[in-house]
Amino acid sequence: TVQLGANGVASITPEDIDNGSSDNCEIDTMSLNITKFSCADVDNPVTVTLTLLDVNGNKSSATALVTVEDNVVPIVETQPITVQLGANGVASITPEDIDKGSSDNCEIDTMSLDITSFDCADVENPVTVTLTVIDVNGNESSETATVTVEDNVAPIVETQPITVQLDANGIASITPEDIDNGSSDNCEIDTMSLDITSFDCTDVDNPVTITLTVIDVNGNESSETATVIVEDNVAPIVETQPITVQLDANGVATITPEDIDNGSSDNCEIDTMSLDITEFSCTDVDNPVTITLTVIDINGNESSETALVTVEDNVDPTVVTQNITVQLNENGEAIITPEDIDNGSSDNCEID
Repeated sequence: TVQLGANGVASITPEDIDNGSSDNCEIDTMSLNITKFSCADVDNPVTVTLTLLDVNGNKSSATALVTVEDNVVPIVETQPITVQLGANGVASITPEDIDKGSSDNCEIDTMSLDITSFDCADVENPVTVTLTVIDVNGNESSETATVTVEDNVAPIVETQPITVQLDANGIASITPEDIDNGSSDNCEIDTMSLDITSFDCTDVDNPVTITLTVIDVNGNESSETATVIVEDNVAPIVETQPITVQLDANGVATITPEDIDNGSSDNCEIDTMSLDITEFSCTDVDNPVTITLTVIDINGNESSETALVTVEDNVDPTVVTQNITVQLNENGEAIITPEDIDNGSSDNCEID
């Protein structure tokens, strides 16, 4: 039985086969018909012929079996590699990716790896894999290599437009979660942020484009925009005050919204203030009038409150008199009335 060497060859000499051949005189030469064997002879015993020639030229031959064995393990050569995770967060390799020219004195039958699949948990944690090579004759050998796993897949950012309402302070705030519409990553999202999170009255009727930025656990970043519509549905706060007005010489009193307003306010800005009644006359004296102050803000929100207007007449009558001459009667008397003396007296309301 012979062993193949590292080159896949085994050689023998006649002496290896000879088992005590002899001659009555003396043996001159011994020779073999086959002296070299290769991988093809493994598991196929070879019949060789040993021929002897004595010093007198007599020749004789006999056969023998040569069993060829291959006990040389493969030479495993490996290389470190870097793999990229796919969109599903997985990377796969084959033995060929790790092999760097492994060889065998005969022929390699199979190459296999103990680990072929990698995921997000392997990022920044180099994995040691083992390449095992088995030759056609069952000899086995292994070597390790390092697989570095990288994630260069940016997150998929999904956004949605939203409508926000200003509060009583004229402010609206949002979070990344308000804009996010199911963003995802092949591994895991680390942070989500917005470039704009606060809105005010100036944004009403002016849709704002904001940017949602998503960063995954491996530092990959991606962004998408969305539109934020800002609405102001907060009605003004109307503050009123009761007032007392004086009729003028014409028996009229006029007021403005500012006379009734007592500090009305709005979360944005007041546009107009108006009254349902702005003019009063003599009929309103001693009859307090309920009026309504209506406030409309710049975004069309409206609110109203009432107030009492007390109307007073403090204008004295204008008295116009005339001199008259009267005649005493037979009794020595004369009688007159106010009308006789009056010469067109008047009042801004009415003479009583």
